[in-house]
Amino acid sequence: MESTIIQTLAVYALPVIFAITLHEAAHGYVARLLGDNTAYVLGRVSLNPMRHIDPVGTIAMPLILYVLTSGAFVFGYAKPVPIAFGNLRNPRWGSLWVSAAGPLCNFVQAILWGVFLIALSAAGVDEPFFLLMARAGMTVNIVLCVLNFFPLPPFDGGRVLAALLPPRASIALMRIEPYGFFIVMALLVTGIFSRFWMYPLVQVGQLALNVILSPLVSLFS
Repeated sequence: MESTIIQTLAVYALPVIFAITLHEAAHGYVARLLGDNTAYVLGRVSLNPMRHIDPVGTIAMPLILYVLTSGAFVFGYAKPVPIAFGNLRNPRWGSLWVSAAGPLCNFVQAILWGVFLIALSAAGVDEPFFLLMARAGMTVNIVLCVLNFFPLPPFDGGRVLAALLPPRASIALMRIEPYGFFIVMALLVTGIFSRFWMYPLVQVGQLALNVILSPLVSLFS
């Protein structure tokens, strides 16, 4: 049991660190491009993982949940990048792109891990550790992309939806933000979140990934 946990942690450590770091940095970078320097001034537009890792949400909570559930359920979070949406040149549409930047960055990372896996295969590398790490990178980033696009604040998808809704509906949706995390946790516990959001959309994401990578697979097969 202990050796299995250590092996799993070794395989997932680098993909998770990259996934979290680049996700948060993407929010800050796009915010800066669109007019808000808050994250940049505070040093959060950074590839340094230590600026984004939350000791409880990024390390302790996932580890405890992994051990308690034997890997069946893992959940965590990073320190959110501070964004002053009012400083954006166009707060409505700017907030959409800033919010979408993180999950989209995860999807791009999933593609890059897939390219890495194909490159390993083409080079004849059959070391299980690297192959498992590449697959873990694809899975972790697809899961984070789908999770963060959930259309309820404080998730990124909530702000994307708020930008697309008429003003009154958008304001009503954002009032849910203080309770959004607890709502999602309740949905997780009951299985509704996994069954109707995570599982179907992760499968769609994996299918999209396979379609994007299929030309490379054909080229090197």
